[in-house]
Parts: sequence; structure tokens; C-alpha cells
Amino acid sequence: MAEGLNQTAGQVLVAGFHGDSLDERVGRLAGEASLGGVILFRRNIVSPEQTRDLVRDLISRAPAHLPPLVSVDQEGGRVARLGSPVLRLPPMRRLGEIDDAELTRTAAAVLGGQLGAIGFNCDFAPVLDVDTNPDNPVIGDRSFGREPERVAHHGLAFAEGLAASGLLACGKHFPGHGDTELDSHFALPRLTHDRTRLDAVELFPFRKAVGRLPMIMTAHVLFDALDPSRPATLSQPVITGLLRDHMGFDGIIVSDDLEMKAVSDRWGVPEAACLAVEAGCDALLVCSDVEALHAARAALVRRAEGDAAFAARLREAAERFVAARRRHPPSPAGADLSSALTNPESDRVQAELDRRVAGSAAGMPPARGENP
Repeated sequence: MAEGLNQTAGQVLVAGFHGDSLDERVGRLAGEASLGGVILFRRNIVSPEQTRDLVRDLISRAPAHLPPLVSVDQEGGRVARLGSPVLRLPPMRRLGEIDDAELTRTAAAVLGGQLGAIGFNCDFAPVLDVDTNPDNPVIGDRSFGREPERVAHHGLAFAEGLAASGLLACGKHFPGHGDTELDSHFALPRLTHDRTRLDAVELFPFRKAVGRLPMIMTAHVLFDALDPSRPATLSQPVITGLLRDHMGFDGIIVSDDLEMKAVSDRWGVPEAACLAVEAGCDALLVCSDVEALHAARAALVRRAEGDAAFAARLREAAERFVAARRRHPPSPAGADLSSALTNPESDRVQAELDRRVAGSAAGMPPARGENP
């Protein structure tokens, strides 16, 4: 990228904000070519039409050669930011229990088509964490199951469905958040498993995803066997050494939200942004505080101005992230959005999901945890 450091730093940042219209501070960053994209939550979404108009506003401000990432956490179950008429997916555990990969793939393809019609070009799904800890407060039924093979099988089917509709899928949370007893939104979890266990369980779905997923999200979790001093998001041995170099992943590596207390309580958002880029992340989520986003950009610029190696890493991250967005630009539907959301195929898949889930639900344990 030939742009200055302010723009280069901005291109790795993905902003969250409050309100059901585009935050003007975020809009200005987009207009200055200093924003990589946005992530929308329930607080931003009133209806598909309103969301489409918000996305159009963002796209109209961004330079044509720098299309934004327009992303959402639409996993299914309790992590679903959009309601009806968007496809109602069950918790991924239910799809894993049904164990019909074609149903998983088809459901994701229908969902991807609907999200794309609204204007999204990225769904932060599938969850590739293996649900091995009954006391895990944050993953639980968001996972496809307790067996690494099943998680990989259905996670990749879900990703293929999204890809068939033109959306970027994102596997999360590398190297694995499924066995933690703490929620990284509120504290820093630690896993003491040795490398043999990590290879067999936590890393298995991510290894299968290499070459088949365009994006992977990091976990704010300490792994003693990999780097006992820093959580994965901020760890060069984990992100560059393991995921990029050893496992051979060549897609986008995106941080989980840098405002989560697992990292922000100790490092703060600006320092965490620099450490994440240095570790090997290409895109950084700052999901709520626009002022923290500005502070992160300023910190990235300061670090790049005084460190040529960091400046090169920042440019590499921005170039990789921009290239992915150019391959998958957001493109909201025209006036008749309702027909893109509700049609015979989406009705058929919804009915099939409801029927199959009802048949599998008897005897299933209740959902655990809650996602903020």
C-alpha cells in the first residue's frame, strides 16, 4: 500500500460502535481511507432494511479500491445478531448431534446468501473450539461437539456453505477456547495442557482448516505449552510461529476484540494493538469504543515511525487484509430485499432445520454460558 502510515494503520482496524446508524467518527475514518471495516451487533440492527442502509452509507464513504469488511457474529443459537426473517440456526451443538454435514453446509449457504443481500461480506463463524469442559462459561453449545473430528467436519461444512454464497468465513478461536474455565471477555484464561494434548484436541480442527478457510480469529487465552507469558492473540510464537509458519496458514488472522478484559486489563487497547500486529495478526477488532480505536491507530503509527521492522509488518498486514476485501467486497441488495431473505429455498431449509432439531433435542443438556 502506498498510503501514509495513518491510512495503513487504519486499514487493519475493524470498528464496533453504538447506535443504528453509522457513527460519524467511523464514517470519517472510512472517508479518510483509514478504516478496515466494521462489526455490527444487536445494538446496531433494527431491521434488514435499516442494516442495508447503514452498510450503504459505509460503502459510499470508503474509497472504491478499499472496500470495507462488513462483519457480524451470526453463529446460530444464542450468538445471532440478526433475527427473523434471517434463517434461525440452532446452536451448533445441535447440528453436530444431527451429524448431517450436508444440512450444515446448506444452512450456512442460505444464511450466507441472506447476509450478503443485507450487505455483509464476513460472518465470524464457524466456531472451531472443541467443547471438552462442562464448566466452560463461554463456548459450550456454540461448539459443534466434544470430538475434534466432528468439530472439524461440521465447521468446514459450515465454512463451505458461507463461501458458496460469497462470504468470508472465519474459524475461531485459535488455538482453542473450548477447555477454559474463564470467559476471556472478563478474565484471562490459562490452559496447562502439554503439546501432545493440544495437537490431538484443540489444534486438530484448525489444522484441518488450513488451506480451506480464508480467515482465523485468535483466542485471548494463555497456553503454557506454547507461550506462558502472553495470550495467543499477542504471542508471536503462537500466531506467526505456530499458525503461520508451522501450520502453513496463509489467510487473514484477525484478533478477537481487544477491549475484552483478558487483554485490555493488563495491556490496554493501544499496546495490545501493537503487540497483536507484531505477533502476526492482520486485522484487529475494537468492538465498542471508537475512541479506543483512534488510540489504537495512533499507537500503531507511533510504533511504525520508530521501528522499521514493525512498519513492514504493519504494511504486510494491511496489504493482506485489503486484498481479501477486494476479493469479497460488500454488495447490499436493491429495494426488494424481502425476496432475497424469504423465498422457497430459505423456507424449505428453515422447515428442515426445525424438524431435524426438534427430533434431536430430547435428552440434550441445556445450553451453558452466555455471550456478551
